[in-house]
Amino acid sequence: MKKENLTNIHLHSAGATIQHKSPFEDLISYTNETNLSQEFREEWVIPFYFELNNQSDEWIKKMIELKPQINENIILQNLGDFDWRIRSTGSYFAGIKKAIQFQEIIGIHLLKSEVCYAGSEYAITLASFNTKRSVYYLNLYLEYYLTKPELYFDQGSVITALKYLDEINNTNNTEKHLKNWESLVIWRNEKQIENLNNLKKLIPDKNLELEQQIQEIKPMDTNIVISNFHKSIESLKRIING
Repeated sequence: MKKENLTNIHLHSAGATIQHKSPFEDLISYTNETNLSQEFREEWVIPFYFELNNQSDEWIKKMIELKPQINENIILQNLGDFDWRIRSTGSYFAGIKKAIQFQEIIGIHLLKSEVCYAGSEYAITLASFNTKRSVYYLNLYLEYYLTKPELYFDQGSVITALKYLDEINNTNNTEKHLKNWESLVIWRNEKQIENLNNLKKLIPDKNLELEQQIQEIKPMDTNIVISNFHKSIESLKRIING
């Protein structure tokens, strides 16, 4: 699907749930010239997009066996569609094929953030490539989107990816983003508390339940935990090396 051919309902379904302007408007996203066929979707999208975080031995074995069939054209067709499910799958395929030649496409998709949900997969793929351009795109994303806490995009996934790369490369790129990261987490927590307090006024019979939710929010944890990210990368490596 091309963005310009979609209705508002279709845009929402594709993952374009928030229309926003950013400094990356002029970057050109890779886009397919034609729509994907239903046959392609059934073979190269539908069986995969809900399984991208599957780290089971059974799934990894399946992907190792399938990997030789995944070629550049399949990856490009996935990356070129305007739908979070399809782009996420394309990014995943690029990761397991170690197709670093697509890092610019994936990096621009990340910066533009045209569809929701896909950003976390872009972050994993870029981190798995572990190139200077990977770090460049992750840094550039954080420089802007950490200053936009009202945009609930993929800031958490991206800063986790950058911290992971810092750990394995003995670098310190995350440091310069920590102040903005902490501000974003605090802003969002305060906004959530504000919303819950407003709900208490609207539905007073739920005050105890809502107050409990508020108390659970108040410890503001700004730590960046990368243990699950390590597991995602390890699963990719098992498929790559399988």
